[in-house]
Amino acid sequence: MPFAALKVKIMPESPEIDLQIIEDTAKEIIESLGGKFHSKEIELIAFGLKAIIVLIAWPEDQEFDTLEQKLSQIENVSSAQIVDFRRAVG
Repeated sequence: MPFAALKVKIMPESPEIDLQIIEDTAKEIIESLGGKFHSKEIELIAFGLKAIIVLIAWPEDQEFDTLEQKLSQIENVSSAQIVDFRRAVG
């Protein structure tokens, strides 16, 4: 099954939110939908707000909408958006 490499930006609602809880929940959601969590980075936004950027392997035959929707519904998350999509080769 071919996979795509996705980068998803997850924005918390405020700087006080525990990013580790969001990351752990995101991993569970990604894996429950058939994706594979690869890595994460933290992006500084402004005024202490930090976004989580997760890199995942996603089955190309699955829709992205469900992934964005489920990640956006995590408690204390204001939005989740796919910011990069690349076909995996090899």
